[in-house]
Amino acid sequence: MHQRCWVHDYRSPCFYLITLATEPRRSCFGRLEGEQIRLSPLGEMVRQSWFRSAEIYPGVEPGICAVMPDHFHGLLRVKARLAKPMGQVVRGFKASTTFLWRRDFGGARDAPPLDGAGSVPAHPLRRTVPATLWQKGFQDTILLRRGQLERMKNYVLDNPRRLAMRRAHPELFTQLAQLTHGCAGIGNRFLLERPVRRQVQVSRSISPEALAEKQAELLYAAAHGAVLVSPCISPGEKQIARAALAADLPLVVLLENGFAPFYKPAGKYFEACAAGRLLMLAPWPHHDDKRPITREKCLALNRLAREICGY
Repeated sequence: MHQRCWVHDYRSPCFYLITLATEPRRSCFGRLEGEQIRLSPLGEMVRQSWFRSAEIYPGVEPGICAVMPDHFHGLLRVKARLAKPMGQVVRGFKASTTFLWRRDFGGARDAPPLDGAGSVPAHPLRRTVPATLWQKGFQDTILLRRGQLERMKNYVLDNPRRLAMRRAHPELFTQLAQLTHGCAGIGNRFLLERPVRRQVQVSRSISPEALAEKQAELLYAAAHGAVLVSPCISPGEKQIARAALAADLPLVVLLENGFAPFYKPAGKYFEACAAGRLLMLAPWPHHDDKRPITREKCLALNRLAREICGY
């Protein structure tokens, strides 16, 4: 939650996706009903406070947001250069909502926590509310590429549906330790029991014609019962994995980075995971910093793919 892009100027005009989580991941902002979030009074206060940020910081424009039961997503546009980094706006939002939480909702006092509907549970032995509404820090995603803003809007608006899918299929989104070959995993572990598994290994120097032929052959095998196993390192491997996902074919992906505590698959990985067509495996622990993958790790992932395929 504390990682920042150190080469980015956080005072300059830009779009950001801001993510905040409650402390300690309490579902106090609302409850899921179908594929919608019914906000509690506390959740509604958070939503309204987000759009009032522009009154305090005229240089910013709060965009669409999603108040989830235990976290918050919001798009923030910095319209003009700020005197202080964008984080000041987020800190102000957190401070104002925490103040209102303490003043109007019994926060940080000896009172039971609000439940998802905003009422106070009657049981006298429930633990008291923690002294803070939000976890320390926040996560920001900088929007730098053409088309990224529309994708981020769709991601924010789609959060309730994604939560409904995770709750409908918890077994497909639960991190499993030591699943196979010492790997942690998320997804359909039964893909490892398919009798035919095909490794996807493509050289960076492959010709376009050879890549097209290899892709056609592997997708044909997957359409007839095989499971593709790929580290998705080279451009050719990534292309074949994208084609498999687009064709709704089963895929096992090997990851260089492990899973953070609240990791959720993104984009097409999420949809494939929910449909039981994807398994993600990570042989190493999670790290927050960005690291270029080493040749040694590339070789290790290719060896792991061969072992999983039984070669």
